[in-house]
Amino acid sequence: VQNIDLSDFDNHISAWEQEAKTVVIVAADKMPVALFAIADQEKPHARQAVRSLLERGLKVVMITGDNSNTARAMAKKLGIKDFEAEVLPDEKLKLVKQYQKEGYKVAFVGDGVNDAPAITASDLGIAVGIGTDIAMEAGQIVLVGGGPEKVLEAIDLAKQTHKIIIQNLFWAFIYNIIGIPIAAIGLLNPMIASAAMAFSSVSVVLNSLRLKKK
Repeated sequence: VQNIDLSDFDNHISAWEQEAKTVVIVAADKMPVALFAIADQEKPHARQAVRSLLERGLKVVMITGDNSNTARAMAKKLGIKDFEAEVLPDEKLKLVKQYQKEGYKVAFVGDGVNDAPAITASDLGIAVGIGTDIAMEAGQIVLVGGGPEKVLEAIDLAKQTHKIIIQNLFWAFIYNIIGIPIAAIGLLNPMIASAAMAFSSVSVVLNSLRLKKK
């Protein structure tokens, strides 16, 4: 802190920061009068969620406004190797664009007003349901309830949805490729064609309903 002598408190500050706590200093007349250590509570299942994401080959980066020591300690607790510390609100957006330029598809998870621009710019914006309205409006996905493990569930659901869409399109194309030429040359009874069309539609719906089991 500029122009404030904290030499008598260096050990305390360092110890708190190593515990992933943010130190708040109260000073009067350039003299420290009180120190507070504030810590974010680690979300349940956070470490397991990070581990699962890494096991799937995804790059996990923690972005925070905390100082480097606090950020490093928290990242270590969560098993995250890559982190960005002392990041200002507008710099979050720059980091998202930087990773995109490097060829990454970026999913950004946030809950605050400051996260909204980064959520909007990311390839997949995920807003936490307990966050601000602005963040939730910016997100493509809003996680309602639960903790970090919901991020993994959302990614799995998105992948499964994409897979089922491809399957539905495949069978629709097959039906049309086979059915239309046969009907055009008069080899397919109109009643049978109607029944086949209905069956095709029902099969698509039934295949899509498999998502409800996920």
